Amino acid sequence: MPQRPVSLTAPRGSVAADVIGEGIDALLGTFAEEIPLDFPAEVLAEAEQAAARALRDADGVEAAERTDRTEVPFVTLDPASSTDLDQAMHLERHGGGFRVLYAIADVPWFVALGGPLDREARRRGQTVYLPDRRIPLHPEVLSEGVASLLPDQDTPAFVWVLDLDGTGEIRGIGLERSRVRSVQKLAYEEVQAKLDRGEGHPMMVLLQEIGALRARQESVRGGASLNVPEQEVVEEGERLHLGWRRPHPIEDANAQISLMTGMAAAQLMLEHGAGILRTMPPAQAQAMDRFRRQAEALRIPWPTGQAYGEFLRSLDWQDPAHLALLNHATSLFRGASYAAFTSADEIPEDTVQAAIAAPYAHATAPLRRLVDRFVLLVCHAHVQGRAPDPDLLAALGEIPEAMRGSGARAGELERAALDLVEAAALATWQGDTFAATVIDRREGKQAEGAAPTRVEVQLTDPPVTAWVPMDADLGAVVRVRLESVDTAARHAEFVAADGVRS
Repeated sequence: MPQRPVSLTAPRGSVAADVIGEGIDALLGTFAEEIPLDFPAEVLAEAEQAAARALRDADGVEAAERTDRTEVPFVTLDPASSTDLDQAMHLERHGGGFRVLYAIADVPWFVALGGPLDREARRRGQTVYLPDRRIPLHPEVLSEGVASLLPDQDTPAFVWVLDLDGTGEIRGIGLERSRVRSVQKLAYEEVQAKLDRGEGHPMMVLLQEIGALRARQESVRGGASLNVPEQEVVEEGERLHLGWRRPHPIEDANAQISLMTGMAAAQLMLEHGAGILRTMPPAQAQAMDRFRRQAEALRIPWPTGQAYGEFLRSLDWQDPAHLALLNHATSLFRGASYAAFTSADEIPEDTVQAAIAAPYAHATAPLRRLVDRFVLLVCHAHVQGRAPDPDLLAALGEIPEAMRGSGARAGELERAALDLVEAAALATWQGDTFAATVIDRREGKQAEGAAPTRVEVQLTDPPVTAWVPMDADLGAVVRVRLESVDTAARHAEFVAADGVRS
């Protein structure tokens, strides 16, 4: 494809979408062996057959164990552009508390264990999201078609039935295979705008209430949620630029429903002695002590007795000192992994996911993540009072490594793609000077030729971070200059601006 010339009147920091597209095409070539782009013919054939079966059985002729919940007015809540819809919800007040019906796409109904689709999904592990495209876990005829919980479409689903008391605590857990019908696809931006005007969808108003109760439960447990904006690539017409995205409050509430479901799944699997947990070790004592010292150095009070998670929720990323501390908070909890077990004797010694402060499992995104499909099948067997299928149990041990490997590959590619967009966007600012907040510091060595002292800085506009050879205190606001940009190498070099000690 010929490269379209960049308009001389284009906004600074933006880049033509097709320029990025060509760069990502080239980038994908370097990942060709690690991340497959095209589905093999036998996989596409099985997907088409599964899709045809779904349409043929739309009249409800299915296994006797599937219930009919098509009269329940489920709604989905996602980014406006999403079409691979894993979850739909119906919320209501019930018995002095709440009942949450949480429908999750029944991907196992389409993907036979051990078949071509299953083998390909294990090879891919997860959907990969890039600035201008996604590389799906399953063929789109399933992930964006008959298996997706699209509105006005009868779709097979697992339905979690979660009864909560008035404080938001789970008091009852059920799970059934059903047929559901979403009545509306809601989008975060529009929902939040209406809620802010006092015009919210009744179920979204209830979601806010339940989400707040669950967030309070998280605080009591000692769980931690980071209040940090995310870097994103924004598409405007035929151009792309970098921006900050801070999740809306309704997104946080929605996330609490997913977290609650994952905790319910973990509870079932631990009680019955088979499943896959999402694990994370607790922060090491020396790391937590260092974090407390950093808070003191930045003059951010941390009241005695205040839980770590509650303290994090009190920080405001728009304050330079708080931003520096939030950056360091991400380093406290590392080592996230998966642990599979098929008997009580194999349950890991530490089952708590440290950031959530409770046992937890991935159970709500089977269209986009491999492990969720296996967790759903195991949990459904537990609820039905029967042992999971032997072939399913035999497969559990393979899933953690498949997720670790695919996560590493996807993370590397996604980071490289963002670096590409950053470099292309920054090229229009070469030579300019910016204010930036110091969020990290690395002491240099005294030996000749050794690396000098460097600080990591966070720019607000453009929204990028960079290491700069200079010295300054954490939380300080400094001036840096964009010295050079190498788009092909996906690298930008910043230096201390005039008047700043380096």
